[in-house]
Amino acid sequence: MIVAENILEKADNLFHKYGVRSISMDDIARELGISKKTIYQYFKDKDDIVYQMTQRRIEIDKNEFSKAYESSEDAIDELIKVSVCLRKNLNRVNPALLFDIQKYHPRSWDLWIDYKNNYIRNYVLKSIERGKREGFFRSTLDAETLATFRIETVQMSFDDRIFPHDKFNFTEVQMTLFDHFVHGLLTVKGHEIYQNLIKSQVNV
Repeated sequence: MIVAENILEKADNLFHKYGVRSISMDDIARELGISKKTIYQYFKDKDDIVYQMTQRRIEIDKNEFSKAYESSEDAIDELIKVSVCLRKNLNRVNPALLFDIQKYHPRSWDLWIDYKNNYIRNYVLKSIERGKREGFFRSTLDAETLATFRIETVQMSFDDRIFPHDKFNFTEVQMTLFDHFVHGLLTVKGHEIYQNLIKSQVNV
């Protein structure tokens, strides 16, 4: 039985693989083996699907990141687990996705901006303060500035004008920026622990 969740899941997969603009309601219906009329029983239009898909994806990402933060033993362990989540999430994202949402689906874009500027930024801020208390991050760091810097570098990597997709691998850009950010935080003690943990993590 087709329900709204099935439609959102299929749309999510298609949008992440091909971008939003190139996927039509016909494409979604064809992939599900149903008629467009069935989709319209659950969603007003494509913009409604994109909006609810964005809400769904944000909740999934929040859950994954929350588990990483809550299960971490210290700020270093937190960085490792967050990097795993980051790589997992980025490997499935087509850079065109956010570009299309920003340009053609402003309601959904507002959801993403709120998620980035509030939820993600707050976690980065708390992580930096935690690392400072534990002695793994430099005590002189301005957590507010660096939390803002971090989320803006994430956003920057999606910009095709800065990192043209025919020249840069999106996931590699993100992980390079993440690694650079982390090393700018660490004390000597933190650096040694971080490197040891990195070496022990086959999937990081």
